[in-house]
Amino acid sequence: MSAPITEVLERPVEETSDDTPKLFHYVRKAKIAESAVLGTHVVALCGETFPVTKAAKPGSPVCPDCERIFKTLRPGTD
Repeated sequence: MSAPITEVLERPVEETSDDTPKLFHYVRKAKIAESAVLGTHVVALCGETFPVTKAAKPGSPVCPDCERIFKTLRPGTD
């Protein structure tokens, strides 16, 4: 069994005054387009469930639980 392909996506833990999320989460890459088009929810590696609203930019803060779990996954395809 191969590890899922993941990508960092936005899930606000707390909102800032300029509506920028404080943390981003890892989710299955295959579910990103479906969520963005259909509005379905994705499940992050840490267990958070949310609809896709935007992608993270390089250097954006990542959920520590998602990052810890992601580092334990083996490279592979979904």
